[in-house]
Order: sequence, then structure tokens, then C-alpha cells
Amino acid sequence: MPKPDLPDLPDTCDLLVVGSGAAGMAAAISAHHHGLKPVIVEKSEFFGGSTAVSGGAIWVPCNPIAAAAGMTDDREAARAYIRGETGNRFNAELVDAFLDKSPEAIGFFHERTALKMAHRALSPDYHSDAPGATEGGRALDALDYDGRRLGADLYRMRPPIADFTILGGMPLGRPDIFHFLRMTRSVKSAAYATGAVLRYFRDRLTWGRNTRLVMGAAVSGRLAETVFARNIPLFTGHELVRLLQDESGRVVGAELKGPRGVCRIAAHRGVVLAAGGYPHDAARRAQSFEHVRRGLPHYSMSPVSGTGGGIAAAEAVGAAFVDTNPNAGFWTPVSLLRNADGSVRPFPHLFLDRAKPGVIAVGHDGRRFVNEASSYHDFVQGLIAKLLADGEKSAWLVADHRAMRRYGLGAAHAFPARIGRHVASGYLKRDATLEGLARQCGIDVATFRQTVALFNEAAARGEDPAFGKGSTSYQRYLGDGENRPNPCLRPLEGPFYAVEIYPGDIGTSMGLDITAKGEVRDSRGRTIPGLYACGNDINSVMSGAYPGPGITLGPALTFGYVIGQSAAA
Repeated sequence: MPKPDLPDLPDTCDLLVVGSGAAGMAAAISAHHHGLKPVIVEKSEFFGGSTAVSGGAIWVPCNPIAAAAGMTDDREAARAYIRGETGNRFNAELVDAFLDKSPEAIGFFHERTALKMAHRALSPDYHSDAPGATEGGRALDALDYDGRRLGADLYRMRPPIADFTILGGMPLGRPDIFHFLRMTRSVKSAAYATGAVLRYFRDRLTWGRNTRLVMGAAVSGRLAETVFARNIPLFTGHELVRLLQDESGRVVGAELKGPRGVCRIAAHRGVVLAAGGYPHDAARRAQSFEHVRRGLPHYSMSPVSGTGGGIAAAEAVGAAFVDTNPNAGFWTPVSLLRNADGSVRPFPHLFLDRAKPGVIAVGHDGRRFVNEASSYHDFVQGLIAKLLADGEKSAWLVADHRAMRRYGLGAAHAFPARIGRHVASGYLKRDATLEGLARQCGIDVATFRQTVALFNEAAARGEDPAFGKGSTSYQRYLGDGENRPNPCLRPLEGPFYAVEIYPGDIGTSMGLDITAKGEVRDSRGRTIPGLYACGNDINSVMSGAYPGPGITLGPALTFGYVIGQSAAA
């Protein structure tokens, strides 16, 4: 099916939204609902932003969907949890606005748009042992979505990352992962997997791609359905050049670079910046990522279009950029796959392998350095500290044969997937002995042998006295519930495998300073009339902390919704 023909960009609109991820589409939908005529522009040829290739979790305390299912939460407990996570960088204004408005925003999108969601009854906050944390209810997921409802616009939506799919383009949602990992041990799971594969091949024959959208793609697809149903124009291939101001300093439009050259659009109620932060702005990343400044490599999982254009345009009209977060990004460890031209692409180690029994992480000195079952964000903080202390550029994730074939290791998937190509390419190291594996990886042999021996001795009892792997409900949630007594621990037994890991991110956390209404502030703390921001273009509501699954999309939807109200008012 061909891509749809789009009209020319109009000369004027009520509200111009720059960026088409969850934050941008939420702002446009909210603005339209409150009586405005918005226009969305997107730099990339695809809409959806990083949302479309994300895990899709939406973190909202006291949300009405969990409440309707009988789950209880407490606003003050959630506030205490966030305060404990953010420490002296706690932003009371934004946190309170988020906690006050997010239940209303979720109710609006769930009831009034195509973004239908379900709560996770069991999904512990990342620091589940901290005051105010919960075991479930705060994380929401969009229901799987039939992309055929978008018609030809499906081909304008950002496609899944190929390395995250199987069979040449089939993405797996959370239930899919559960069943596919068990399909050789369960008749029910085998039937589920067979049905999913058959639908995928049918889609390939009739649509040329998958049409069942899951996780972040389901969020984007559902929001896009509402955007198109409300006739909100969405223009891809239009890059923000600069913001336009009137004599009083109010932002009244923007200059854009599109397929037909540079053009201008007036925006009577202002401009919303939701362009995805700056994960691929090399200069700002080198300035704000301390480990990059100190010489460590770094790789981002975000779309390459995220070069900080929205932030730079705002700074050009006096906007303040907040650079005080202890973590400038939302971190994830990554391994590197080699492309045909010799370049590399990152693969994130989020939750499928590190927490599982039979898996440990070691430095080149052969020593463990972190709790492998901690969140991806926390894991990289430990990784960075290790690399800077040792003067190394990378570390290693090590698994035994049982773990490798049961859970997979990075891009090398679990049985029945074949791993030979990953061994042949050098991505996956394999050896019958610890000593042989260590020599292949450049790991100190004697120390590595001693590390594994000590780990195995304690793991046989379900204990990890060194780092406490499997000591919290969140960590055990990510482990293997069939493994006793600790879902995250058991001794490693040969043969052995390893992949090399580096620091990476799934987005930046530092950005523009905004008010509780989404208005952008200048360096003196004054609002810039007509300029709004949300998503990863703003400084994170969590001030660089990562409390739970979906702490980017929860605030993105919330402040997008708030901005629609603010601009209309």
C-alpha cells in the first residue's frame, strides 16, 4: 500500500507541535479536545519518535485503570518514593503537577481516545524495598493494536528495530516473550507461539510488514489513530530551524525545513517542543555525560533524529537548560552488533538476561562489580564507575549454556533460535572452560576463576553476599520463578558464553526548565510566552532518577495533556 499524499504545510495554526512521539501527539490531541486547531511536524520521515520503539510502559501512581480493578495506591506514598529517589534535586512543582494531573490525563486518553490501556497487577517499582514503592498497579500498557486501522499511514509510522524482532520483522510483546521462551516446554505456549507466527506471515503476505503493534508501537499507533480521526495534520520530514517571536518576545510560530525548502508557519497560541531530547547531539552529549567527557564510549538506542534541535531552538530565544541531574540520561547497558559495512549498532540489555540465574557481569579484571538484577539504569551507574576506576572501555556479561539456551544473551536469542552466526561474527564468545573464555575476552584468568567459584558456592544456597542479586521483589520479578530457592541465582556450569557490554541510553534526562503548566522558563525563571515543552525536551520530572517502568511516558502523556489545556486557556 503506498504512503498517503499529504497537503502542503498550512501558513497558520493555533498550536504548532514539534515532535510526534507520545508527548507531541498527546499535546495535539489535548489541544484539539480543548478547542484548538493544532499541527504536528516531525523531523524524521517516520512519526512515533522513540515511543514507537520503546517498551511502552506508562508509570502513573493512583491511575484510574488500576483503581477500577480494585487496586489501591496513595499519592503521598508515591510522592515520598519520588522524593527518596531524587534526593536534593526533588522538583516539588513538577512532581506535584504530575501526581495531581496524571490520573486525569490517563482517564482522558483511556476514555476519550483510542489509547486503551491495562494495568500491571504485578510490576514492582525499581526500588521495591524503598519507602512508598508498590508491587504493582502504577505501570500501564497500551493494549495490542491492529495497525491496519491506520491504513496507508501505517507505513509512515516508525517501524520496529530489526534486532528486536524475530523471523525478519515480528516484534514480541510481553505475553509473547513469556510464551516463546516456554514453547518447547508447554503445549499452551507452543499453540500461542504458532498462532502468533501464522498471523505474522499472513501480514507479511498482505501488508508487507507486521500489523500487530505491541508495547511502544501500540502506544504510538493508538495515539496516531486519534490524531488522524480528529483530522490533526501530521507532517513528517519537517525539521525545526528556529522559533519566531513578535516584538514583545512572544513565540508566534516557527521556521521549518521541509521537502520543498524552508517555510514558515504562524502559531497563534504558541509552539510545543516535544522533539525527543538530545541523545544524538554529539557536542551536548560530550558536555553533559561525564563518562563521555572522561573518554568512555557511549551508544544510544534512541532514533538518530534526536539531535536536540528543539532544545537548541529554545535556547536561542533565551530558554534555560537544566544541567544539574546526577544522570544526564536514562541508562541501559548495550552490546554491539556489526553491520555489513563494518560499523556497529547497539543492542540493549534491559530485562531479559541480566537478572536470570546462571548470568553474571565481570570487568576485564575478572571481578563482579554490580548487582546484575538491578534496573538497567542502576546497572550502568555501576558499570560506569567500574570502567572509570579500571581505565577500561567495556565489561562482560557471562552466561552458562543452560542460561544461554533458556533465556538468551543479548541479541543471541534463546532456543530454538540459532546462535552460530553470533559466534562466527565474534559478538558471542563461547568456550568449554572458564579459562578459555577468559583468554578470548581478555579477562584475568585467575581472578575470573576465583570469582565464579565464590559466586557458585553462595548461589547454590540462593545467596549473593557480595551484591545481593535477587534480594528484592523487583529483582525476583525479573528472574526465573521456576528456579529455587532464588529466582535470580544458581551456580554457573560450562560451557560458557560472554558478550561485551558498554554504557548506553534510551533517552536523555536533562532538558528545558518548565512550569507546572508546561511553559518554558528563561534563565531568570520567567516564562517565555507562547513556548511550551514536554517529553524528553524537558528536564525529567524525576531529575535524572529512574523509579519504575514508564517514568518517561507517564510524564510525557501528562504534560502533553496539561499543555493542551494551558494553550487553550
